[in-house]
Amino acid sequence: MSEPLTAGVVTDLAPGVRRLVAPNPGPMTGPGTNTYLLGRKEVAVLDPGPFIEAHVAAIRAAAPGPIRWILVTHTHRDHSPAAQALAELTGALRIGRPPPPGARQDQGFAPDRNMDDGDRLSTDEFVIRAVHTPGHASNHLCYLHEGLGWLFTGDHIMNGSTVVIDPPDGNMNDYLCSLQRLKQLELSRLAPGHGDLLDDPDAEIDWIVAHRMEREARVRAALSAYHEKTEEELVSEVYSELDPHLHAVAARSLLAHLIRLEAAGTAHDTGSGWVGVGPQ
Repeated sequence: MSEPLTAGVVTDLAPGVRRLVAPNPGPMTGPGTNTYLLGRKEVAVLDPGPFIEAHVAAIRAAAPGPIRWILVTHTHRDHSPAAQALAELTGALRIGRPPPPGARQDQGFAPDRNMDDGDRLSTDEFVIRAVHTPGHASNHLCYLHEGLGWLFTGDHIMNGSTVVIDPPDGNMNDYLCSLQRLKQLELSRLAPGHGDLLDDPDAEIDWIVAHRMEREARVRAALSAYHEKTEEELVSEVYSELDPHLHAVAARSLLAHLIRLEAAGTAHDTGSGWVGVGPQ
């Protein structure tokens, strides 16, 4: 059994791969955001996390060599804000995609290099390939370590929880398509942005897709063609097993499912509620 993830503890995961957990535990972040350090002679920091001075100092202390690059999976506030301070202190190149509009996004993140799908960061020690995986966030990137076959998944896949899909930037159809696309890659491990390593990528992806489709089936079953239901009513039915204190968060993914069903022609937003269209 793996040891619990602890903030501030540096863990050597493989030659040239270290993990440092940020001190931001919580219901949405689990033990905290995982910051990964890649390389030994020259270092790439992947997801520097929230701006916490002690965490920035811990990243620098954990780096076995000079920090040259900062890779960001996406610009939610638990993943990218420390990039600016770390870049100012080290002169490292910030790599990722600009933030989309929205208060949940780190609007201060300005990449020095914008990564498109398939772009690579090649160094003397490792090659990292960007894989664009919209869904949780429209600018979300996973990063494939080509030598190890490890995929650093940010919030696309987490260990211990399913991710929230929060419209309008979050998109359930994009998320499901991005998951299926990962099945085409030769992966040996998943290194998530929250939680421990996952050793069976295909099984993990299959489980997430099945879970999302089961939840969507519950949404379809809860819809009625004759009686409109509010999102509050639907979340109580579809997420009946969930602590009511978490219903506000679950309602965001519920809305993402409803938008996907409306695009497929099986649900309709009346403006005051939702109704089913056709057989449910």
